[in-house]
Amino acid sequence: MPKQKHQIFFIHGGNTFKTQKEYLHYLKTRSIYLERKKRWYDDYFDKMLGKKFQLIRPRMPLKDHSKYKEWVIHFERHFPYLKDNIILMGESLGGIFLAKYLSENRFPKKILSCYLICPPFKNDLPKESLVGGFRPGSDLSLLEKNCKKLTLMFSKDDDVVPVSHAKKYEAKLKNAQIIIYKSKNGHFQVSKFSEIVKMIKEDVK
Repeated sequence: MPKQKHQIFFIHGGNTFKTQKEYLHYLKTRSIYLERKKRWYDDYFDKMLGKKFQLIRPRMPLKDHSKYKEWVIHFERHFPYLKDNIILMGESLGGIFLAKYLSENRFPKKILSCYLICPPFKNDLPKESLVGGFRPGSDLSLLEKNCKKLTLMFSKDDDVVPVSHAKKYEAKLKNAQIIIYKSKNGHFQVSKFSEIVKMIKEDVK
């Protein structure tokens, strides 16, 4: 029998808005790109990990006008298809989504490791509003119980989630590893991310 692949469940980022007016303004003023952006969690991830892992990338509801309760529904619908020793990953809003969910709910499968990449902590972001129900509570102990290996990553030059948010998480987490990079091209706008690939490969040895 072929060896069973480890699952990697990756949750992308998104936007939240206080009002419909703010959301419509965003749609009218956001940048337009004619070519596809190369992001580390797309083709690069497939190339580096795809043969040995099952990569699951759900499209969360209303990415550009996200609501926590709606994301929970879609997230939990995947549970019957998940296996033990899964690796969870979330970037930006996806990171704080996992932080909140896993601090409030027992995850139904054994988590091998969890990576939160540039997750905001609360609504003091310089460019965006963190609303929509995504803010976690003050007690993150269940997050650490769910994830025996928990790693948070930040970048000093991130202009979306300031590196100061790393300290906010550090104050609430006892055993998590917090990594701060000198630069990941701002808000982890990189096409390759060799460090996390190496960590994931170490997880499954």
